[in-house]
Amino acid sequence: MNKNKLELMAPAGSYASLSAAIRNGADSIYFGVDKLNMRSRAASPFGLDDLRRIARLCRWCGVKSYLALNVIVYDDELETMQTVCDAAKAAGIDAIIAADISAIEYARSIGVEVHISVQANISNVAAVRFFSRYADVMVLARELTLEQITTLRKAIREEQITGPKGALVQIELFAHGALCMAISGKCYMSLGCYKKSANRGSCLQNCRRAYRLTDVETGDELEVQNQYIMSPKDLCTLPHLDRLAEAGVTIFKLEGRARTAQYVGAVTQAYGAGLRAVEAGVFRSENFQPLEAGLASVFNRGFWDGGYYCGEKMGEWADSAHSQATHKRVELGTVSNYFAKISVVEFTLWQKELLPDCNVLVEGPTTGAVEVHIDRFRVDGNPADRAVKNDEVTFSIPVKVRRQDKVFLLQPVE
Repeated sequence: MNKNKLELMAPAGSYASLSAAIRNGADSIYFGVDKLNMRSRAASPFGLDDLRRIARLCRWCGVKSYLALNVIVYDDELETMQTVCDAAKAAGIDAIIAADISAIEYARSIGVEVHISVQANISNVAAVRFFSRYADVMVLARELTLEQITTLRKAIREEQITGPKGALVQIELFAHGALCMAISGKCYMSLGCYKKSANRGSCLQNCRRAYRLTDVETGDELEVQNQYIMSPKDLCTLPHLDRLAEAGVTIFKLEGRARTAQYVGAVTQAYGAGLRAVEAGVFRSENFQPLEAGLASVFNRGFWDGGYYCGEKMGEWADSAHSQATHKRVELGTVSNYFAKISVVEFTLWQKELLPDCNVLVEGPTTGAVEVHIDRFRVDGNPADRAVKNDEVTFSIPVKVRRQDKVFLLQPVE
């Protein structure tokens, strides 16, 4: 591998997201199975039976596969955790991402590569030394500054801190996506209110709601600058990728296992372009405004460019409990046929009306997420300038799609 190669790790919460990540240039993907992962409630996690298929698909595409086993593990789950690790090894999954020492030690005991999760909150060189006996890759705490990351990387080099493979420990960092107000996600708010623990992948995200501060004795309300005082904006490091790489980060991780395939595709594409530019020595942050516009088109709570890492001011809070995406998805129907020789897709329109000169998304488990601009379409085989509910619509598409893929209209949010 090129020593200057930077790894882009994309999230996969479904087969559609997995395909979207691969199609848009991810170097690796991470995913969870069943209940022992930090997105067990929000995403539609895979099961043990999916491990071989995922590993095989990733190997065929030259992409690494990492299994997130990053929750707290209790005594009555130790056997289940071990079963998951055994299945991951048998399937050929490249590594397990873990924070609980029981999962870390067991994975290492059976010869499975370990990456230390952000939940371990690695913030100093002593922690790196400790975990180096188990892991070749460590996800640093999200609260570190660029200077602290640089210091850690310098210490790794000077002290020659190596993992089980004998190579210097690699630094991984979350580069984009949702942030938690708590230290590396160690939050108990959902647990305290609803007995749904964030550290077990069951967070109900009650921090994302609007709140008022009330004096319980007088009933007086305190005026605050923003109602969403516990809901940070999303992290976006796209303009700072060159600085992070220079600091010693080699693996850039994208958050979003609970997001759509469209989201995964858009974010992976943007960061892939950024990292390839860094590798080629042609990165210019001002050149990535079109890519940032693409990020804004999919789910987001507003962006905090750089965040802690790059010295941005604290308190970048969301303005709403809802997505700030510039475009919304309106489901039109499902693909009923695809004519490969002429690259045409057919579907029956579920909605009231469709007009030409529109943007459409086709999304499916194997297809991933494919966006296309439709200049014209046909209704019942004939050119048309309007389609209405129950019409059979056909249009050209540049890539292969499959029956039962969903078709969405992408509309600007007014």
